Amino acid sequence: MTSPWIAALFALFAWWFSTGAILMAVRYADRAGGRARTVLTLAALPMLAVGIWGYEASLHRPAPYAAFLSILAIWGWIELSFLTGAITGPNRLDCPRDVPEWERFLRAWGTVAYHEMLLTAVLILIWAYGQGAGNTVGLWTFTVLYFARISAKLNLYFGVPRINTEFLPRVLSHLASHFRIAKLNWVFPISITALSFATACWLDRLALAPDGVAATGFALLAAITALALLEHWLMVLPVPDAKLWRWMLPAPKRQDPRPEGPNGL
Repeated sequence: MTSPWIAALFALFAWWFSTGAILMAVRYADRAGGRARTVLTLAALPMLAVGIWGYEASLHRPAPYAAFLSILAIWGWIELSFLTGAITGPNRLDCPRDVPEWERFLRAWGTVAYHEMLLTAVLILIWAYGQGAGNTVGLWTFTVLYFARISAKLNLYFGVPRINTEFLPRVLSHLASHFRIAKLNWVFPISITALSFATACWLDRLALAPDGVAATGFALLAAITALALLEHWLMVLPVPDAKLWRWMLPAPKRQDPRPEGPNGL
């Protein structure tokens, strides 16, 4: 299990499986309607608790896989709470066309405000609690996911050629009106450069790792950063990546023709 290749494949599988599991649970709750979304969010709280416990327990142990999975559990619950509409933002209305840019930005921020504040608070807590620990794989995993998600949302706001709304639940259908389809925006090259640089840094650390445990940690970080980079490229490349998860999901009650695009964890 200390092979970097095994660690990279493990990160790939964890990314694919966790994304699919969350989408599947949200889709079933969306079909059930009523209070099913709230019940799902509350029922998943043990996953959050296990993630917090695992992160704390792995800080001073040579356990990169445990730290990585613990952070995915924490991140997964936060994303689940967003997709069920439990923690989103005060604005749940469609964005009118031809509004001033400042108003469009405020409306877009209002759709995700509580979710972003929660992610930022968790990031601060993770750094305050984990900085200086012997095992920082969990800390850096959450940091990579956080900044990659911020970057992705900025690109969706400013405009990219391919935007996927296929997996948006009904409670978040208003989000699509805040996205913009455009050939390219000024944030995209910055995002690609930053993620490419981060991936190269992890690979460099991997090459210089003093032992198998350290190599495993850097391989996990390199893989998850490379996946974030891939998701950004899928915003512009004509690749039907939604097929990775569509086959495992129940059909929605109401199906509309929608463009495909990136939709990872």
